[in-house]
Amino acid sequence: MSDEQRSVSERAHLVIAGHVDHGKSTIIGRLLADTGTLPEGKLEQIRQLCDRNSKPFEFAFLLDALKDEQAQGITIDAARVFFKTAKRDYIIMDAPGHVEFLKNMITGASRADAALLVIDAREGVQENSRRHCCMLAMLGVTQVAILVNKMDLVDYSEAAFRGIVREMADFLGKIDVVPAYHIPVSGRTGDNIAAPSTRMPWYTGPTVLGALDAFHAEPRSVEKPFRMPVQGVYKFTKDGDDRRIVGGTVESGRLRVGDPVVFYPSGKRTRIASFEMFGGARPMEVSAGEAVGFTLGEQIYAARGEIAVRADEPPPHVSTRLRVSLFWLGRSPLVQRKEYLLKLGTVRVPMRVESVHRVIDPTDLSAAEGRHRVERHEVAECTLRLSRAIAFDIVSEIGVTGRFVIVDDHDIRGGGIIREALEDEQTGVREKVLVRNYKWEASRIPPERRAEKYNQRPVLLLITGERTVDRKGFAKELEARLFDDGRIVYFLGIGNVLYGVDADIERREENRVEHFRRLGEVANLMLDAGVILIVTAAELEQRDVDIIKTSVDPGRIETIWIGERVTTDIEASVVLPVSEAIGDEVQRLKTLLQDKGIVFRPW
Repeated sequence: MSDEQRSVSERAHLVIAGHVDHGKSTIIGRLLADTGTLPEGKLEQIRQLCDRNSKPFEFAFLLDALKDEQAQGITIDAARVFFKTAKRDYIIMDAPGHVEFLKNMITGASRADAALLVIDAREGVQENSRRHCCMLAMLGVTQVAILVNKMDLVDYSEAAFRGIVREMADFLGKIDVVPAYHIPVSGRTGDNIAAPSTRMPWYTGPTVLGALDAFHAEPRSVEKPFRMPVQGVYKFTKDGDDRRIVGGTVESGRLRVGDPVVFYPSGKRTRIASFEMFGGARPMEVSAGEAVGFTLGEQIYAARGEIAVRADEPPPHVSTRLRVSLFWLGRSPLVQRKEYLLKLGTVRVPMRVESVHRVIDPTDLSAAEGRHRVERHEVAECTLRLSRAIAFDIVSEIGVTGRFVIVDDHDIRGGGIIREALEDEQTGVREKVLVRNYKWEASRIPPERRAEKYNQRPVLLLITGERTVDRKGFAKELEARLFDDGRIVYFLGIGNVLYGVDADIERREENRVEHFRRLGEVANLMLDAGVILIVTAAELEQRDVDIIKTSVDPGRIETIWIGERVTTDIEASVVLPVSEAIGDEVQRLKTLLQDKGIVFRPW
């Protein structure tokens, strides 16, 4: 089989982990050499270089040399190494052993089918060895081989090997990890790497390469439901080209021209019209691992961060609340009430820790409950609350869309897996919205044409504030000014909804969600028509806005608080002080709308 004929399903992603100086680089160098993956003459070139510099040759030197020289069929960088056996291709993601670089392991192991954990036969199990095991378990990597390395330095002692196996078994049993193999090896001499060792006749198990080929490569291409996080939507205008191409990388499953697809969390449905390729024939089918672009049969608004799913396959979960297991790496602790950024696939969403259920010290597995923070290098079970709903999978169902990282101050501080989707206050509303979008009959006029025609982008302006503030006067003045400028704008007081659309339900607290759901549906219709809609209501709370956001694209909502201070928990986009010169504040808001590109500036 040629390299061109190798399919994505024959590729396995591995992560190699272990304490610093336990021999990971030597193991990788040996794998490259013993599988014939090195460029021709490279091994001898490094040996001669060592002789000229009067220092002993080490297989770890191969990595250093190749990092500087990306040549002749070998692909290698600081994070990934490619090699192949007769059975399949492999990508090894190196997880540095230093504590400071554990975050690299999070991003590497997040795509791993299996893991190699390297332990020095002389030094034994170290703190980072335990941390790495804990992280692998937390990230859902269930196929693990323990390599007891440097056996040549303990005279190939079976007793030394068995002692490490017993110590690891006691530890791993507490985190429900059962290694598939324990293999005594020597990266330096090559024992049990590609060929059985004659120095350890007491070991009768597989070599490292044998163990790797026995691992099951995650069946991303066929068996799993289709998942493609939307990277972007691209439009071409040259020479009358009016295509809108949805682009991204297929993470699992396969998709054919004509297949019905649904985008989550919005629930919008359409069909695949064509796949688009640069400089090549248009394929009729794509599968996992491919970067693709496709056009849609019916034009809908699909945003970056949504996940494309085949309509005839199980859908992902959608919620703002997640029960997760996570590993924290930040120097400052992970705390409640502080806002962080959660990254999953192509979605980026602000999040907070709602509750910390249990904190585990990965070095000894001691657990503590009732904590409100997670310290550096601790593992925790938490509930996270996101600022808006996202689509995701439980890690046991589809791993790649069930793993995330947490960013704080523009740097990765932690990562983890989603264990459970939890209900939130918007669950009932969201179910109705998914049905609405599934059944939605789209206009032939795309949103871009309306925006170009009206010289504006549709937006819902939620104007709220204390009850004593003249919100309606402000809103009506803004409506009048925008109207005089030729904008398509409409003022809608909350009373218009309560005594009109909502006339059949009483004004009680238990009906609050339904009131705002209906307001959201009215707003959604008017925004679909390209209108700037201005709605006023007294002292809105964030839960009210969240209900509306479930029915309306959050990117089309601006919340404005009128008053000197915000008296509810609402997260206002703009806070405008009370002013006798109401026209000045209206002009300020109008300028802000222009700055945000909602109201287009005149040429």
